[in-house]
Amino acid sequence: MQVESKLFGPFRDDAGAEDVGGEYDPGTTVGELLRELEADYPSLEGRIVDPDSDGTVGSTVVSVNEKNITHLDGLATELEASDVVRIVPSVYGG
Repeated sequence: MQVESKLFGPFRDDAGAEDVGGEYDPGTTVGELLRELEADYPSLEGRIVDPDSDGTVGSTVVSVNEKNITHLDGLATELEASDVVRIVPSVYGG
């Protein structure tokens, strides 16, 4: 299934791309997607997913279809085809 992922602010700058979506298996979770992004873009490693907790690093905001994952199932939120995941450092304004 196709999932669109968008990076903002320093994450976008460090990865060298804004749109980093891809093809994922049904049942893929937000956490799995984020860990894959960290592996694909070494400059992001350890900056999105907190390895010591079940959440994101600091105040990083991750949303699925404009809903903050903290109001869903967190990193365990299952993705569906055509979902849009946004990854935003909280200090980045618009």
